[in-house]
Amino acid sequence: MTPHPQERPEPATTAPYGTPDAPRIAVRGEAHLEADPEIARIGITVSARGKDRRSALDDLTRRNTAALDLVKSYGQAVERLETGTLSITPELVRHGRGERIRTYHGAVHITAELTDFTALGELTTRLADLELTRVDGPWWQLRSDSPVRRQARQQAVREAVQRAKEYAEALGTTLAALVEIADIGAENPQPLPPGAPGARMRSMAGYGAPGAAAEAAPLDLEPERQHVYAQLNARFTMKPPKL
Repeated sequence: MTPHPQERPEPATTAPYGTPDAPRIAVRGEAHLEADPEIARIGITVSARGKDRRSALDDLTRRNTAALDLVKSYGQAVERLETGTLSITPELVRHGRGERIRTYHGAVHITAELTDFTALGELTTRLADLELTRVDGPWWQLRSDSPVRRQARQQAVREAVQRAKEYAEALGTTLAALVEIADIGAENPQPLPPGAPGARMRSMAGYGAPGAAAEAAPLDLEPERQHVYAQLNARFTMKPPKL
């Protein structure tokens, strides 16, 4: 009789929920903080229209320069100034044969970020008072490295530890070791929804002619409070309780 081959022992598997000698606790830590914004971002769109391409481009260049010079005049209050897209688009005659161009439309998109919110109200008003200039925003934001974000994460960790301790105390024991801390969604990240939460858009458009009489009064803008959330999962082991 041929002997059967020796069977290999199955590898030991780690208990996903701990063991009687090392019970595991899984908790969630959460934090929600409110803070004043640190940055205000506005979008500026300068437009032009002309019977021919050159006149539209010349007007667009002049108005773009005026808008940029105005923003730059606020010095250190402006943290970032960027020019986005530029377009010169022909508009065809609606009726008639052939592709006859009726007029040309031009536009330049500019983004500015300010840290001085007092200057922001005055600047947005003056920009909207320029020829064919539209202002969108402001969008209130915190910096990516804002200390408020760090405080929220630390508070979420402290809450997770406190919650785990309370569970252990309810069983008459104490925590033994930290097994894992992970941001919620760290293993399976989900795509962020479009748009920034809590960012309200406002827009103003200026169609004034050169030499407008008096400047408009500065807008009184109230900064929008920012909400910072932090969530994490934490797993601990605890000393075996006496049940």
